[in-house]
Amino acid sequence: MESYSYLHLGEPEDPDRNVVCRYRVTTDLPMEKAAEAIAAEQSTGTWTGISTLDHGIFDTLGARITSIDGDIVTCEFPAEDFSIENGAVPQILSVIAGNLFGLGALKAVRLEDVTFPKSILEQFKGPKFGAEGIRQALHRPEKPLVGTIVKPKIGLSPEKTAEYVYEAGSGGLTNSKDDETLVDQAFCPIEDRTVKVAEALDRLEEEGHYMMHAVNVSTRSDRILELAEKVQGWGAREIMIDVITCGYGCLQALAEDPSIKVPIHVHRTMHGAFTKDPLHGVNMLALTKLVRMVGGDALHIGTLGVGKMSAGAHDDSNLRACLGDDVPYKAVMPVCSGGVHPGLVGEIIRRSGMNVQIQAGGGVAGHPGGVRAGAMGMSQAVDAAFEGIPAAEYAETHPELRAALDKWGSA
Repeated sequence: MESYSYLHLGEPEDPDRNVVCRYRVTTDLPMEKAAEAIAAEQSTGTWTGISTLDHGIFDTLGARITSIDGDIVTCEFPAEDFSIENGAVPQILSVIAGNLFGLGALKAVRLEDVTFPKSILEQFKGPKFGAEGIRQALHRPEKPLVGTIVKPKIGLSPEKTAEYVYEAGSGGLTNSKDDETLVDQAFCPIEDRTVKVAEALDRLEEEGHYMMHAVNVSTRSDRILELAEKVQGWGAREIMIDVITCGYGCLQALAEDPSIKVPIHVHRTMHGAFTKDPLHGVNMLALTKLVRMVGGDALHIGTLGVGKMSAGAHDDSNLRACLGDDVPYKAVMPVCSGGVHPGLVGEIIRRSGMNVQIQAGGGVAGHPGGVRAGAMGMSQAVDAAFEGIPAAEYAETHPELRAALDKWGSA
């Protein structure tokens, strides 16, 4: 059995049957040997010869290395390697992103991308609302959505949170949200906060403005559905989950439960722990694909190379994974957030297109004129981009945008 080879170089990819993964590999060994170590560890191999396997098992269930291109290794896993239980993301991740990170044969390895065959895609339902459903709820069919994150991320009372949301909505924003660290602390109980924010949203709607606020329900897996149902009953128009810390199973449970009748905004907090290193970990692209599969309606994707959470590279792969028609699901609303202010909006939209949600925390709350003026500045920047007018020109007749550009500059 020790002589069995997982190398099938030159064979065509079979994405209709297999799960196709691309890994970036750093090793001191010959790349073929390192690649085989990945395929063996993640499928039918072990560190020594064993008596319980035969070539039939290797041939039908063993992973296959079909390509080595520089430091990129393409590995295919037969669909039979994955659980027959519908939508089992934990087991999927254990195969495609499991023990390989600890292999001694590798100095570093990064899962760059994954493609799933129809037999696995059809196990998942995708978003219940998606980008189009969110747009319909907001009566905003074409323009980019424009939102904020309540700042400071912790510390405001329910009343102050609701006041912030109302001021932001009065300034023209379509969306607002809790930040990732706020759920149900003593200084801002989730029930009181949700009720007060719902009252603010109702007031805005009476004034002719549609807005939704995502209430963070990230909690224990055995309580998250109950909490989401309560929050919905208290008037939430959208809920939010920290998908990495809660797990894909929690998101999937919320998305597939018929009692949840509002969109789910997905925050990717903690992703940088394993996505930031360009040589080791997991590319955000793989996580984006999983979020869409399990039912997230909106997802943070960074700022396409603009803003504080970016190293400057323009990578639109996550945007395409949210919106592309290569999978049988509704599109996810891509959310550009992280150090955003009105001066960056035009460049973000130039890179993203119009089907995007752009949101700013400090870029609203830090405006010299306060939250409402900050919201107006963001809304004006979006309007300018939608109309194809440079922000500096639009600012000549829009003082809130002018003040924002004077404070933060432009991209």
